[in-house]
Amino acid sequence: MERAAPGQTSKVSRRHIWVHLLLYPGHTLPTAAAPVLVAAGLAVHDGVLAPWPLLLAFVGSWLIHIAGVFADNHELLRRHRALPEHPELCQALADGSLRLSSLRWTIAACLVLAALCGIEPVRLGGWPAFALGVVGVAASLGYAAGPAYARRGYADPLFLVMFGVLAVVGCYGIQVAATRPGTFAWTALPWSAWVLGMPVGCLVVAVMVIDDIRDRDWDRQKGWRTPAVRFGVDGARRLFVALLVLAYAAPLLYWLGLGRSPWVMTTWATLPLAGHVLRAVLRHDTTRELLPMSPRTSLLSLLFAGLLAVGLAA
Repeated sequence: MERAAPGQTSKVSRRHIWVHLLLYPGHTLPTAAAPVLVAAGLAVHDGVLAPWPLLLAFVGSWLIHIAGVFADNHELLRRHRALPEHPELCQALADGSLRLSSLRWTIAACLVLAALCGIEPVRLGGWPAFALGVVGVAASLGYAAGPAYARRGYADPLFLVMFGVLAVVGCYGIQVAATRPGTFAWTALPWSAWVLGMPVGCLVVAVMVIDDIRDRDWDRQKGWRTPAVRFGVDGARRLFVALLVLAYAAPLLYWLGLGRSPWVMTTWATLPLAGHVLRAVLRHDTTRELLPMSPRTSLLSLLFAGLLAVGLAA
């Protein structure tokens, strides 16, 4: 969830509330698209690219993602309205510009649209594709609502698996099913589909670590056991560095160890952007300085995924 910088409590427009403070497209769109690009690159290499099912999977995934963002905001406003963590949203709730019921209806609408997008992928992929969709919905809504696994400190490993493994496998699998009907089996997917998305998963989790650092005081008051709360700012920074190291070491392993095209190393062209974000994370720990770093890291994940997709397709 995007936070307003300290002192920014003046009334904002309804459009700003819904687009910039709730939808947060600079955050949600790149992270939803990144694993889809990796699956597309692998599909091109294997001769199974199916653009229409892949597009439906992306739109459905993004809708599920933003449903989770809306659910996160709903729970924060419902449970912790007294905290000044999100003053603009609290003010909008107080003056009627925003209603919890509107958030609930929006969540429902996103999930209905996602289900419509999922009809064709489920027809192609069968019950495993349906199960992946259900897991995605549960993971998205359960971040702050219901089991609220973010409160228990499970968000980082879960998002690594969701964006680094399952999203890539699901998007790749439905393409194979679309192009090779009658012969497709989920158990026959190449093992590479399970590992080639891991660096993208690392970068998506890195976005969360930045959010955890800047929101650590609020998370502590809410009882959330994020890395920054459990291990302090230095511990969260070490985790961020480890995620970047793993992300950028992976292409080298894919090239030298797995025999992939050396074009996968074009992902290193994003190192200047990664270095810019890293310097900010190591130097700063406040909302004002770190707020721009979340969308920049999301953009980093998208650029990295696009270049990795090109390398995998070669």
